[in-house]
Amino acid sequence: MGRTQSGTGSVRKPFQKGAELTEMELMYAETFKQLEEGSIVEGSVVAVQAEGVVVDIGYKSEGIVPREEFSPEELATMKVGDRFLVYLEEREDSEGNMVLSKEKADRMKIWGDLERIFEKGEVIEGKVLNKIKGGMMVDIGIKAFLPGSQIDLRPVRDLDSLVGKTFQMKIIKMNHRRSNVVVSRRVVLEETRDRRKQQAMATLQEGQIIDGQVKNITDYGAFIDLGGIDGLLHITDMSWGRVAHPSEMFMVGDRVKVMILKYDRETGRISLGVKQLKPDPWLHVEERYPVGSRVRGKVVSLVDYGAFVELEPGVEGLVHISEMSWSHEIKHPSKLVSVGDQVEAQVLNVERKGRKISLGMKQVATNPWELVETKYPVGSIIEGKVKSLTEFGVFVGLEEGIDGLIHVSDLSWTKRVMHPGDLFKKGQTVKAVVLRVDKEKERLSLGYKQLTPDPWEQDIPKRYQVGQDVKGRIIKTTDFGAFVECEDGVEGLLHVSEMSLEPGQRIEDRYRVGDEVTARVIRVDSAERKIALSIREHIGDYGLPEGDERRPSRRR
Repeated sequence: MGRTQSGTGSVRKPFQKGAELTEMELMYAETFKQLEEGSIVEGSVVAVQAEGVVVDIGYKSEGIVPREEFSPEELATMKVGDRFLVYLEEREDSEGNMVLSKEKADRMKIWGDLERIFEKGEVIEGKVLNKIKGGMMVDIGIKAFLPGSQIDLRPVRDLDSLVGKTFQMKIIKMNHRRSNVVVSRRVVLEETRDRRKQQAMATLQEGQIIDGQVKNITDYGAFIDLGGIDGLLHITDMSWGRVAHPSEMFMVGDRVKVMILKYDRETGRISLGVKQLKPDPWLHVEERYPVGSRVRGKVVSLVDYGAFVELEPGVEGLVHISEMSWSHEIKHPSKLVSVGDQVEAQVLNVERKGRKISLGMKQVATNPWELVETKYPVGSIIEGKVKSLTEFGVFVGLEEGIDGLIHVSDLSWTKRVMHPGDLFKKGQTVKAVVLRVDKEKERLSLGYKQLTPDPWEQDIPKRYQVGQDVKGRIIKTTDFGAFVECEDGVEGLLHVSEMSLEPGQRIEDRYRVGDEVTARVIRVDSAERKIALSIREHIGDYGLPEGDERRPSRRR
């Protein structure tokens, strides 16, 4: 469609073949030859009409850009004389009108700019529009594809969270003919990281304090991003105190101030520390915890040999199991304390160089052995429960931390006790006499047989006279003779020389355990608590007992 000129209503007509051209028409024709279809030219707004915007590009007639190629905002502010680029689609359509497009001009300009940016490797901003299969669609002036692998340095789990955000990107592939553009944010991040890494590596030095961000957490420590280069903050360098796991102190993304402990420029390895930013709590520890002082702390760990108690962050002391209670029965520290318990203890030793403090819990309580001589004087009768039985005796518990021992030799005046278990059971209540008290060695000797008079001092010497014949049962044989039980708890020794054996005859050939024999008492030794017996004396030299009519009298 042509346009009215100067409001006169006259319309420029298209050139007609074969018609004679005026000078002016020849000039227009020459100008028109220079306007090639598919080119971009600058035009000026002549009028805004219902059909579109009338634009003058310097030719004999104006063209119209369709109204739908403008936004409502553009149309509302547009005025005559405004200039913008248009795309010449056709110099003349079927009606002789010039066909223009601002939209195509804008698109071609954008493509031209993008090609220049692509060739120079420049950065462009893109706004994430939506998630599609394999990645995201972004707006960089035109729609472009951002593959999932090019979104970040690491996989992004929540792609929806990126919609609406604007990022810097680079074009990594484009095809104008197919209207295909592929962009990458990862390339920009990698370049930024490498640039920061080079800058960081050039300035880092041991002892330097620097800000970083927690990048990853493992069982043995945390990796800290120092600005393009990572360093390891080992769990042992996180705190002067005890740290069970790095996650107790840090989370991914935390900002943290660290000290560079070691930097190997050849390998790029960096060791970091946080605890080094604070004074070592073990400095002057002897002044804060002098030997003999009482302290309070929290149980932070239990081991078979004791409990570790935290006195302050970074300073722990060990209460050995032997220093937990005056009682010697504790098999494991868990019987007395648990992790988290607040306990009171006494400082026994401080070793600053070795970072060791020895503590004692029992020392804050009265040692029951200090009062044992007063509470259990020698000769007194006590009562307690059997705590354990051994081959050498019976342990009797009197009170917490105080045990007494009844030695096997003090169980009976007369019986040969093979094992204390033959007389007592664990948990049984027994009485005993205090024989000896050793407060220094914490030993209390008890006697069970002392509860009754010693029969060797009274009854036995009276009941067994030399020359007296006794009956008994053999309870044990040895190479040198046999032991004969004369009565309950009273034994006599029948020596081999007093057995009247035949020449070459062995003891076991003549006597066996359980045999009943009659023998004569030939000696009673109260001091040694022994009775000597003889069968030879009993039957005489002729093999007949004395008093037998067939036995001749012995020559004197």
